[in-house]
Amino acid sequence: MGVLKNKIIIRLSQGLEKFLYRRADALVVNSPGFLDHVNQRGVRSVFLVPNSVDTAMFPLAGNGSAFRSQHQLQGKFLVFYTGAHGMSNDLPVVIEAAEQLKQIEDIHFVLIGDGKEKAALMELAHRKNLKNISFLPPIEKKEIGQAMAAADCCIAILKPIELYKTTYPNKVFDYMAAGKAIVLVIDGVIRKVVEDADCGIFAQPGNADAVAQAIRSLHASPSKCKEMGLRGRVYVEQHFNRQKTAAQLLEIFQKVVRENG
Repeated sequence: MGVLKNKIIIRLSQGLEKFLYRRADALVVNSPGFLDHVNQRGVRSVFLVPNSVDTAMFPLAGNGSAFRSQHQLQGKFLVFYTGAHGMSNDLPVVIEAAEQLKQIEDIHFVLIGDGKEKAALMELAHRKNLKNISFLPPIEKKEIGQAMAAADCCIAILKPIELYKTTYPNKVFDYMAAGKAIVLVIDGVIRKVVEDADCGIFAQPGNADAVAQAIRSLHASPSKCKEMGLRGRVYVEQHFNRQKTAAQLLEIFQKVVRENG
C-alpha cells in the first residue's frame, strides 16, 4: 500500500516472514492467490483452507422491513457496504458513484461499519451535499444478517493494488450467503468466484463510472438482481460452507500432530 517506506524495516520483515515459513510444520492460507507467494519463500508444507461462511447467520426468509423502517428507507433500492472504512477500502470511489446516481431518487447507499477514514468520508459526502447515502455504526456479526436482508445489492471494494488480486475478502462470502447480488470492485481470484457463481457484476477497481454503471444495471432489472443473489447463495453453500472448511482445518491439525507428535 506504500504506507511502510523504511527499507530496513521492510527487509527485516521479509526476513522474518521467510524464517517463520521455513520453521513452520504447516502453513494454512485462506486464498489460492497466496500459494505462489509462500511457496517461493521456502514454506515446507502449505494447505489451502479458503474463507467460508456460516449460512445460518443469513436467513433468506427476512425482507429487512424492520431495518428499512428504522432508518426511513422504505421503497428504496438499497446498495449496502459493510465492514472497515479504511485506506484499503477505497470508499471515496463509492461516494463518487453515489454522486453520479443522485438523480435516481430511489437508489440509496448504506455504509455500515467504522474505521479511521470514516470521518473524512462523511465530510466528503457532506461537502457534495449527498442525500442518497447513510453512514451507520458497526453491527454485531450475529445481527448483520437481519440488516442485510434489507439490501438489494452489496458492494465489495478494495484499492486497485496488484496484491489485492490475491485475496478472498470474507465480506464477499457474507454477501453471497445473504443472497445479494454483488458489485465487485476487486480483481483477481475473488472475481473468478463471483463470475463462476454468476452472482454479481465486476467493476474496474478505482473506476467510479464503472461502479455507477453496475448499480444502474442492477437497479434497472430487479429480477436479474434477485436471481444473481440467489445463485450466490447456492454457490457459497456448495463451495464455501464453514462446516466443511472447519472439518478440513481439523484434519490438517490432526495430520500435523500425528507427524510431529
